[in-house]
Amino acid sequence: MSWGSIDRYAKSIIKEAGHKIRNSFFSHIDIDTKSDANDLVTNIDREVEKFFIDRIKRDFPDHRILGEEGAGDQVTSLDGVIWILDPIDGTMNFIHQRRNFAISLGIYADGVGMLGYIYDVMRDDFYNAAKGEGAYFNDERLPQLEITPLHEAVIGINASWVAPNRYMDNEPIIRMIRQCRGTRSYGSAAIELAYVSTQRIDAYLSMRLAPWDVAGGIVIAQEVGAIATTMKGEPPNLLSQDTFIVARPGLHEEIMKNYIHLK
Repeated sequence: MSWGSIDRYAKSIIKEAGHKIRNSFFSHIDIDTKSDANDLVTNIDREVEKFFIDRIKRDFPDHRILGEEGAGDQVTSLDGVIWILDPIDGTMNFIHQRRNFAISLGIYADGVGMLGYIYDVMRDDFYNAAKGEGAYFNDERLPQLEITPLHEAVIGINASWVAPNRYMDNEPIIRMIRQCRGTRSYGSAAIELAYVSTQRIDAYLSMRLAPWDVAGGIVIAQEVGAIATTMKGEPPNLLSQDTFIVARPGLHEEIMKNYIHLK
């Protein structure tokens, strides 16, 4: 099957999954915790992930699936075709706000992002890209990002990274926030990646993100010229949790050089 056919297939099941999520608000939602009291998961996360896995395994038995809720494959290498999925990115927002969450999906071949999708379910906003073919927001092609200096930039960052923490020196981050135009935090890495790609924010950074948080958004962001790396300047880690920054060209280098000091 061609990548074009896989693209049409992925769009179809993402929209179907979004419909299932919207309908879930009319039923009971069970809430559990994972690593800590703020790391939440619901029965809807698990049911939507199972929906994707059942479909993909039926129609693409040779493909592997890396999903947040652990129902997919044990992926230890990027060989072959891998679907990297977060059925609900922003579960806390899903529970508390019933908005500001998204389905995130990236499809990779031997470690190369071929297709990327972010679906803001409640706004019915669809972001997608195919490698080398541009990125789209609701079927409208997105323009290439231009260079923006820090003093004109809006930065996506969680407030916890401004406080003292065990990952990086927070004092340079405080200086960065004072020098930029403003900050935002939406509680969903997928949505923040989509917003970098559509120029609603100019950079997004986090000290702890998993592959399924960023896999779809990386493909989209790179197609409009954004730079995505770890905070060591390495390619994004698609096998385990790691630091992450995505930003407009120029701004990425400025932030990395002047404000990121890892411990």
